[in-house]
Amino acid sequence: MFSERIERALRTAQEAHAGQTRKGLGAVPYVTHPVHVAILLARLGADDVAITAGLLHDVVEDCEGWTDARVELEFGPEVAAIVRELTEDKSRSWRERKLDGIERVKHMSVAAATVKAADKLHNLRALVADLRSGAPASAVWARFNGGRDRTLELSTQLVNELVERVDPRLGRELRAAIEELHELPGG
Repeated sequence: MFSERIERALRTAQEAHAGQTRKGLGAVPYVTHPVHVAILLARLGADDVAITAGLLHDVVEDCEGWTDARVELEFGPEVAAIVRELTEDKSRSWRERKLDGIERVKHMSVAAATVKAADKLHNLRALVADLRSGAPASAVWARFNGGRDRTLELSTQLVNELVERVDPRLGRELRAAIEELHELPGG
């Protein structure tokens, strides 16, 4: 059984991301993403703080009414610190945010790097699934600001940094996912 804090974080993620959908094919509710991140973290044996942060990792960045201070007030300073480390500055360009994210991985806490790795792993697996779905690769890649080539390049760089910081099991899964993406037709 999960802790009361994780249960509250799950409800919060569901409410905060209500009405949002994933970038992928179809109208998949956005909340499925932080839930997948939390499942990956739980499977690795992550602690309550990391799983909670996994559920909340996008709320400050993507949800109205959520701030660092609110996350800290409702979920504690450890969770807020991880969420803060993972939150992108949306005022910057896509390319700047992604390059900054790669650089930040080198200096972030192991807990934040682990949540980031689970986040990236789920995103890579979702992208692979979309490319395997039979949809035209051009339609799959069109939703990415960097297009296919730049997105693949920066995703590979991010994975390379993450595998140096996280549990080897998670690192192997990340490597396998990025390699599969590169090997797919249209990938």
